[in-house]
Amino acid sequence: MPATSSKANDTRGLAGQTVGDTSVCSVNQTQLIYRGYEIADLAAHATFEEVAFLLLVGHKPSAAELAEFDAEIKDNRAVSDDILDVIQAVSAGPDVHPMSILRTGVSLVSHADPECEDNSADAEHRKSVRLLAKIPTLIGACQAARDGRDRVQPDASMSHAANLLWLMTGQKPTELAAKVVDVSLILYAEHDFNASTFTGRVIASTNSDMHSAVCGAIGALKGNLHGGANEAAMEMLQAIMTDTEGGDITVDAWMQRAFEEKRKLMGFGHRVYKNGDHRAGILREWGLKYCEQIEPEKKKWFDLGDEVQAIMLRDKNIHPNVDFPCGMTYFTLGIPVPQYTPIFVASRITGWCAHIMEQHANNRIIRPLAHYAGPELMSWCDS
Repeated sequence: MPATSSKANDTRGLAGQTVGDTSVCSVNQTQLIYRGYEIADLAAHATFEEVAFLLLVGHKPSAAELAEFDAEIKDNRAVSDDILDVIQAVSAGPDVHPMSILRTGVSLVSHADPECEDNSADAEHRKSVRLLAKIPTLIGACQAARDGRDRVQPDASMSHAANLLWLMTGQKPTELAAKVVDVSLILYAEHDFNASTFTGRVIASTNSDMHSAVCGAIGALKGNLHGGANEAAMEMLQAIMTDTEGGDITVDAWMQRAFEEKRKLMGFGHRVYKNGDHRAGILREWGLKYCEQIEPEKKKWFDLGDEVQAIMLRDKNIHPNVDFPCGMTYFTLGIPVPQYTPIFVASRITGWCAHIMEQHANNRIIRPLAHYAGPELMSWCDS
C-alpha cells in the first residue's frame, strides 16, 4: 500500500534531511554565512568580486589577490562571435525563455574551453573564473537580440555588476545602479544545498564536468519555485497594480480573493527561513534608495509591495523572501523581467562552482534510496 505520512514527518523533497557536508555556506534562522562571513556584513562592506573570490578560493582576498582575480575576470569576458551569433539567433524566438538560452550558451562555451574535460583543482578554478566572466556576455547578447539592437562588447573598465547592466541595456549604468546590482549579486551568490546547487553536485558526483553540472543547475534554477520566483513575484505585482488602479478592487480584496482561490503568491515563504529572509530587507533598502534618488515615480511599486507584504504577514504569518524585493528592485532599474533569473545565474555561478569543486575534491556518487509506494508484488501471468 502507498505510504502515508503526517505533515510533521513529511520528508518529500528531502525536507529536513542532511545529505552532506560543506565548508562553503551555512544557513540558519538568523544567519546566512559565506565561508565564515555573515551576509549583512558582506553586503555592507564587500564587493561582489571579493565575495566571488571568497567563495571560489576559500578566503578573503588580499589587495594583490583581488587585483589579479579582477584582471582575470576581465580578460575572460569575451565570447566568440560564432557562439554569440547562435545565441542571438535562438533569442529571436518570441517564446524562448532567456534561461533556456543561457543554458544553451553555457553548453556552447564548454566546447570552446580547452579544459572542459579536466576536473583537476587548478583547471576547475580557471573554468570557474571563465564562466563567471562570460555569463554576462551571453546574457547581454540574448537581450540585445530581444531588443532588436546591436550587441555591445564587454567593458574592462567596469565592475562585474556594471558590465552586466551595460551588456543587457547598451547603456552605461549610474554608480548607484551598479551598486544596487552589486549588492543583489552578493545576496544571491550562495545558499548551501538549494535545489540548483544540489543538482550541480549530483551531476558532479558522477565525475561529469563542470559545464555539464552548471547546465543542470541552470535548468533547476529556471523553475518558478526556485530562481524563477523573482520573475513571478514581479508579474504578480503587475497584475495587482493593473487590477487595482481603476479603483474597482482594493489590494486587500485582491489578496483575499487570491487566498480563497488558493493561488500560490510568489516571493513569500522559504523552506529554511520561517521568521523572515534577512536578505529581503537588505535588498529592499537598496532598491528603495535607488527609487527615491533616481526613479521617484516608480516608488508606487514599493508602496504596493509593502501593502502586499503587510497583508501576507497579517493574514498568513508568512514573510517575504529575497525574490520579492528583487522583482521590484530590478523593475525599477529598468531590467526586463525575463532576465531576472539569468542575473541570478551571473551571481550564483560562484556558489555553484564552489560546490562543484568541493564535490569533486571529496567525491562519492550521490545516490539516495527511495521508499517504494507502489502496488504489492503480482504475477504477470495471473493478471
